[in-house]
Amino acid sequence: MSTLFDALPDRVSVYEVSPRDGLQNERVTVPLGEKIRLLDALADAGLRRIEATSFVSPKWIPQLADADDVAAQLPRQEGVIFSALCPNPTGFARAKAAKIEEIAVFLSASETHNRKNVNKTIDATLGAIEEVVGPAKAAGMRIRGYVSTVWGCPYEGDVDPARSVAITEKLLAMGCYQVSLGDTIGSGTPKQTRDLLRRMFDAVPKSALAMHMHDTRGTALANVVVGLELGIRDFDASVGGMGGCPYAPGAAGNLATEDLVYTLHGMGIETGIDLERLWEAGQVAESIVQRKLPGKVHQSGVRSLRA
Repeated sequence: MSTLFDALPDRVSVYEVSPRDGLQNERVTVPLGEKIRLLDALADAGLRRIEATSFVSPKWIPQLADADDVAAQLPRQEGVIFSALCPNPTGFARAKAAKIEEIAVFLSASETHNRKNVNKTIDATLGAIEEVVGPAKAAGMRIRGYVSTVWGCPYEGDVDPARSVAITEKLLAMGCYQVSLGDTIGSGTPKQTRDLLRRMFDAVPKSALAMHMHDTRGTALANVVVGLELGIRDFDASVGGMGGCPYAPGAAGNLATEDLVYTLHGMGIETGIDLERLWEAGQVAESIVQRKLPGKVHQSGVRSLRA
């Protein structure tokens, strides 16, 4: 009889979002040099896909106002892809000038959350994304998509999976090589995740999907295991569990990269990431935001205890 562990892969890819998704949610603005120190530490730990910043208006995200400077000082390493969020043609033009090789576009499956997040309807946002994707493809850039509030919305509650499926199909048809499905408020449960992914797989290839889980209720890793069992091989995470969404009241941070990698390695799944160096990157993150981050895995493999 087959079991869960018979379906596990030999290797998965971890997409690190702390320099963007993590730092944008901090109350203080982290100095440029400290951001570069974090990016260095993440790359040194073996992370090969790192979202470095976001080319958005400083009016909306002042913590990332230095995106052009961050891009100019990226610690270029062979095999490391640095990406940036680009919500509109203006952001794309900045990313292109900065020689960013991969960009990300985003919207929500919930109409209310989308309006609060980007001040547009879902349809209008898809139109703006199309204006970015075409020129980005022509410039030889890779484009990744995000769909937020897939598991639930802080304003509307349950979100019809059919909406998430339809948006994902549109992003892939436009030219996104991958779409990351976001549990923005951390409300997802394993059964819900199983049902949602099966509906997704009826419409799009498994290889085109990633999972971006938040750990508000401590279920992020349980949902990851369901994704692994069903065939997801790409997962977003944030060192130290940094992050959250400014427009998702009460939502906790992202799934901690240390917790994800510790669990994957413990299940015999390779990531190419050095857990001890990743723990050191978590210490860098704590030092630059000047606060204790959620529990991380120490060098000994024992979870740290937080007061």
